[in-house]
Amino acid sequence: MSDSTHVSIYKLAERWLAEDKDPKTRAQIHALVEAKDKAKLEALLRYPVEFGTAGLRARMEAGYSRLNQLTIITASQGLSAFVQREIPHACARGVVVGHDHRHNSDTFARLTVRAFLDRGFKVYFYPGLSFTPQVPFAVKQLGAACGVMITASHNPKDDNGYKVYWENGAQIKPPLDLGISQCIEEHSVPKNWDFESIASDGNVEDISESMLDAYIQATQVLVQDADVNRNTRLQYVYTPMHGVGAPFAERILEAFDLPKFISVAEQLAPNPDFPTVSFPNPEEKGALDMAKSLADKMDIGLVVANDPDADRFAAAEKQADGTWLSFTGDQLGTIFAAAVLENMRNKGVPVDKVAMANSTVSSRMLEAMAAKEGFRYTDTLTGFKWIANELASMQKDQGCHIGFGYEEAIGYMVGSQVLDKDGVSALAVFLQLAARLESQGKRVGDYLEEQYARYGYFVSSNLYFICPDPVKTNRIFSRIRFGEDGQSNDNVERTNFVRTHANDVLRYPKTIGGFPVSYIRDLTVGFEMRDVDKLTTASMQVGESDGVPTFPVSKSSHMITFETRNGGRITMRTSGTEPKLKYYLEVRNSDNDRTAAAADLQTMVRAIAEELVQAQENGL
Repeated sequence: MSDSTHVSIYKLAERWLAEDKDPKTRAQIHALVEAKDKAKLEALLRYPVEFGTAGLRARMEAGYSRLNQLTIITASQGLSAFVQREIPHACARGVVVGHDHRHNSDTFARLTVRAFLDRGFKVYFYPGLSFTPQVPFAVKQLGAACGVMITASHNPKDDNGYKVYWENGAQIKPPLDLGISQCIEEHSVPKNWDFESIASDGNVEDISESMLDAYIQATQVLVQDADVNRNTRLQYVYTPMHGVGAPFAERILEAFDLPKFISVAEQLAPNPDFPTVSFPNPEEKGALDMAKSLADKMDIGLVVANDPDADRFAAAEKQADGTWLSFTGDQLGTIFAAAVLENMRNKGVPVDKVAMANSTVSSRMLEAMAAKEGFRYTDTLTGFKWIANELASMQKDQGCHIGFGYEEAIGYMVGSQVLDKDGVSALAVFLQLAARLESQGKRVGDYLEEQYARYGYFVSSNLYFICPDPVKTNRIFSRIRFGEDGQSNDNVERTNFVRTHANDVLRYPKTIGGFPVSYIRDLTVGFEMRDVDKLTTASMQVGESDGVPTFPVSKSSHMITFETRNGGRITMRTSGTEPKLKYYLEVRNSDNDRTAAAADLQTMVRAIAEELVQAQENGL
């Protein structure tokens, strides 16, 4: 769609009504025009939904700013044009398309297929419900040019999404998103709404059974001891959170020779309204309550879950005192990493050729494990587009074996069969470990304790402040970065890094909660420095080639990381989709002194609120 910034909102509505062929969304815009509801029309029509590295994700309703049949068609027209232009033999290699169970997902997927067919592509299609990892798996398995999955993962029920995978089977990363976005702009007039005829098109191949069989076969490399799996007395409760996971969980558990799950009946069948949970995310407080309640009634000590599109995994375990331990994303990451390393050692893979990675806001315990055990480790920016692509590069360029990657938001990638987070394979690997531990009279929690004893204790607090005012958010980060109004008289001891090339002076706090700051990385202005507390000069000139971060810099969002000498690490960032100022805090105690670690954590939590964010003064 051409620039709509200065067009009358009623002209935009007229354009929409001329282009849209979906009676439901046409009626919505028509009613708003009749009601002269300019504010709502502005919200729906003025700015096209943005295509980013996560693809598209938005509420389902009428308008260029939302997800609907029209915006799915134009996104697919643009994506197909871009893929055809950028990837050799793209049409013959084909595209993989799948969808979850959300409202409109099936229609959106078929419209996607239609657009790719119109450009001459072979289409590998999952016509029934699929779990998200099936698409990147098939892209890699079939050598396809790209993949599209229609899903909004664990977003609220009124949302949907359009997730894109590149030819290597990993999510797209910059600058591909910019090229795709430009192509969507160039193909913004919807051409073909006929999605029903794809069923009889000879260029569409149903890959549901063949690719599921291939996926199950590929995950067999993760089986550690089939005899232990077969003979375990392990019992557990499973919930797919009203999503698509159950039949795929059944298949992989059978292939691993693990016992069948006991299900939460009310949450077993796919239901796009998610009726028993306020938010369909296993991380959310209360999301696993029904599963725990069933486990309590049946005297079962383990609960496991997938999110609705089954790319994430969560678990909780009953402890000796009868209370439930809901494992955090980082705790599960540690458990998986240790189990994967054991398995790869047992299979004869050289430890120095094992590659693992996690996001920079996830726990540094994985880094501590790598330092002690000798496997290759790297951290990345947030998101599996970075984690998976980095691990794939380590495999290609360094001859590494992909072991494990994760992010603290309960996303886990075990092995190389899927270059994305995969909750189904994670489920099987976790239950396999639980079965082995059960045969030894141990809990998974005991296994986690063993890791703390070996690598040190790590405790975290990941929270956020609601800040709907972007001006206030910018002011908060500006004060952290430059001091109060760019001055050095705000009663905080600060750095004085003079950057003539950027015409600024970086005045970060030298202490947080009384602990000396040892490391600073600012991915908004492009600055990184270690041993900050060891500098002997009050002021320091920083040249254009000095202090350049290893991670990509983006001025469009805020992201600052501090490390402190007490083993603390804080990453503060803005959210790209919500009015939140997020922080990720972790404290490490190498001596496994939990009391000291917990005390430091609480001190730093208060310091974030009082010293950095000034939550009370800012009304947060």
